[in-house]
Amino acid sequence: MDPSQNGVTAAKGFRAAGVACGLKPNHALDLALVVSDGDCAGAGMFTTNRVQAAPVLYDKETLARNRGAIRAVVANSRCANACTGEPGLDDARAMAAAAAHTLGCRADQVLVLSTGIIGTRLEMDKIRSGIAHAAARLSVEGGADAARAIMTTDTRPKVSALRHRTYTIGGMAKGAGMIHPNMATMLSIITTDAKIAPDRLDRALRAAVSKSFNRISIDGDMSTNDTVLVLANGASEQEMGDEELGDFTDALTQVCTDLAKQIARDGEGATKFVEISVTGAREEDDAARVARAIANSPLVKTALYGNDANWGRVVAAAGYSGVAVEPSTMKLWFGDVNVFANGTPTNFDEQASTRAISGGDVFIRLDLGLGDASAVVWTCDLSHDYVTINGKYRT
Repeated sequence: MDPSQNGVTAAKGFRAAGVACGLKPNHALDLALVVSDGDCAGAGMFTTNRVQAAPVLYDKETLARNRGAIRAVVANSRCANACTGEPGLDDARAMAAAAAHTLGCRADQVLVLSTGIIGTRLEMDKIRSGIAHAAARLSVEGGADAARAIMTTDTRPKVSALRHRTYTIGGMAKGAGMIHPNMATMLSIITTDAKIAPDRLDRALRAAVSKSFNRISIDGDMSTNDTVLVLANGASEQEMGDEELGDFTDALTQVCTDLAKQIARDGEGATKFVEISVTGAREEDDAARVARAIANSPLVKTALYGNDANWGRVVAAAGYSGVAVEPSTMKLWFGDVNVFANGTPTNFDEQASTRAISGGDVFIRLDLGLGDASAVVWTCDLSHDYVTINGKYRT
């Protein structure tokens, strides 16, 4: 089997399972368990929303106390356990404790994730039963089921893996809506058999997320539950010191970027995957800020859905991005069609520009003409189906 299909179990020493415990209707998979055979260094990044779900608060607290001996992650779908107050935090702790009891480890060695509807309590009897069921089904092949169990409005699972010469990194993610930097209604668990200290792992994760999960946007909404966790169990015995950290960070970024692009491709109701490249910026942060403004524009996204090569909306979004851009130095392309240059539209072929945005993959490049820095952001179009999906999310 292609190791990428196992995702979180591609690296040595990891097993997983995805089971149905009754949270979703129709016996769909709704609880995932990922377990390492040995202790892991752990690191996490979380939503910057000031309203944070109980699992986010619990994981931040747990990683602050124990970054060197994590053993497992348990995740549920259908219920976000957000805006549930102290009882919700008690449920998150109980979820970890149930997994720890079943696996024979300490509660502070288990991290928890939840995704779904905000404001409802976890059905803890089902959660406990699901954890026991999942623990009995743990296997290397279980990574595929685990990726399906965390899906909400996703139409397909999202998994990735990369084999380096001496270690492997694998992961899974979910996310299709409420996606916006910084991160989104997005959960991701990444595992590696590299041997790396928690502080180095944390640095690598922050660098990787900044170039991947923080470069996607579906709808400009930020969730209460966004979490990316990475666990490193050292099973390959390949230690990542300062000299090796750069290569490890690049490999981690590659896996994160693959997962991030899969999220953008599976945006709720999306018909197009859109890559926005901004070049010629003074600073990379400027380029990313302009690209995000374009990616988040409902007018740009609906124009793309309608195959309308409305270049004016792209230029306008760049103009209100907050970056000091100069229209007289800008050049804009839809695909390979240059539609705007030096402050005015070019004499472009309208049919060619329409063809450039009519396929499933759309590439937009804006050169600001101000410097040498660049950034890429990935997004999707905004369709009628997005409104339908979110208009009926709770019902």
